[in-house]
Amino acid sequence: MSKSKEYKAANERFKAEVAEEMGIDLQKNGSAGGLTAKQSGSIGGRMVKKMIEEYEKNLK
Repeated sequence: MSKSKEYKAANERFKAEVAEEMGIDLQKNGSAGGLTAKQSGSIGGRMVKKMIEEYEKNLK
């Protein structure tokens, strides 16, 4: 598997994890097709927040 495909797969798993934490069923919504812009933005925002928290934790 190429690095690009690995990254994309990991990103999709992370997105699904975050959406699940938020109570959003991506399977029901067809990945992102059935989501509102607000829901999509919230998932992306939460993903960034978690990435920053993990980065800061690793700095210590």
